[in-house]
Formats: sequence, structure tokens, C-alpha cells
Amino acid sequence: MGWPEIAVIAIVATLVFGPDRLPDLARQLGRFLRTVRQMADNAKNDLGREIGHDLSDMNLRELDPREMVRRSMLDDNVSAPVTPRPQRRMLRPGERPPFDAEAT
Repeated sequence: MGWPEIAVIAIVATLVFGPDRLPDLARQLGRFLRTVRQMADNAKNDLGREIGHDLSDMNLRELDPREMVRRSMLDDNVSAPVTPRPQRRMLRPGERPPFDAEAT
């Protein structure tokens, strides 16, 4: 949201609720956002306590797949070693594919 959208919301809120009730509504909204933020922090602390101290300082944003891709694409310093893939050959007609009983 940009400033024009915020201005439109403020004008509509002033027209709908009136200038008398608007400060009380803003105060209630501030309390609600503070409560939600405290709940999120408490949940993060509880999760960190349950997982352990070694992972408690982990940033949850780092677990976002988009952030992982962005970091790996933009980070020029990291060069992962390239391991060659094993060569796979095509099956001959009538040949059965390999079967791993432990994988099923």
C-alpha cells in the first residue's frame, strides 16, 4: 500500500465513522496490532524453546522458499561443488525396470 491508498482509506474512514470516533478506533487498532505482535513473538519464543536453543535464534523468514531461491540466485560468493550425475541408460524393449523393495 502506498500513500494514496492510505489517504483514501483515511478519508473514507473519516466520512463513515466521523471525526469524533476516529481517534478511538485508531487507538483500538493500535492495541489490536500490539496484541497480535506480542502473540507472534510468544509463539516464536515457544517454538524456539521447544525446538532447542541451537535453533531459537533462527530467523523464520529464512525458511521461506522464495527467500532461499533469492539468496541462492543473488549470492555470488557461494560456489557449490558440482557432483557428476551417474549415467543412466535407456531400458531395452522387454527389460524390467529396477525395483527397490525397501523404497516401497
